[in-house]
Amino acid sequence: MASLVTSDLREYETQPPEVQRLIAHALELTHLNLAYKYGSSDPKNGGMDCSGTVYYLLNEAGVKDVPRDASEMYRWVWMKGKFASVVSTNPDTFELSRLKPGDLLFWTGTYQIDRDPPVTHVMIYLGINRHSNRRVMVGASEGRQFEGKPRYGVSVFDFTLPGRKRKPDPASATVAEKPATSQFIGYGSVPSLAESLPKP
Repeated sequence: MASLVTSDLREYETQPPEVQRLIAHALELTHLNLAYKYGSSDPKNGGMDCSGTVYYLLNEAGVKDVPRDASEMYRWVWMKGKFASVVSTNPDTFELSRLKPGDLLFWTGTYQIDRDPPVTHVMIYLGINRHSNRRVMVGASEGRQFEGKPRYGVSVFDFTLPGRKRKPDPASATVAEKPATSQFIGYGSVPSLAESLPKP
């Protein structure tokens, strides 16, 4: 696992109090040495899965009607929040210009599933790590990276856009580009975050 403290995040101090509390609680969770545990949304089980981690954090923060799985969270954000799709694999794409700390991040293709929509992974965006100048996120994974090293369980991870894999095309002698298996599809704000979270 990897962790940061709130002072490591460049935009943390400029966020609304409810987003600051959500991020601070998420970072506290990364200090508990929690494994990736499919089907769990409770740290008392010794680990959680990706949607279970987000579900737990949003419920602890007082957000109402949080769905349990990544696909339903995507639908929830798309219907009630402000969702922005991302098609580009360029880390400097304008499509990320509205991304802000506390937003939910969504992927397809992290594993095979028969679900509509086929969203399979979700995490919470933290902002820019002031030490590496990289975007970072928090959640649960079975092997995403932080600062170039694989991390497992409930952790902080670098947020990168999946690139394109080069694979030989058997129909010709050339090399064709093929999309990576995992695809980042977009991000969105947590519905009614400011209204739902408790005030200090």
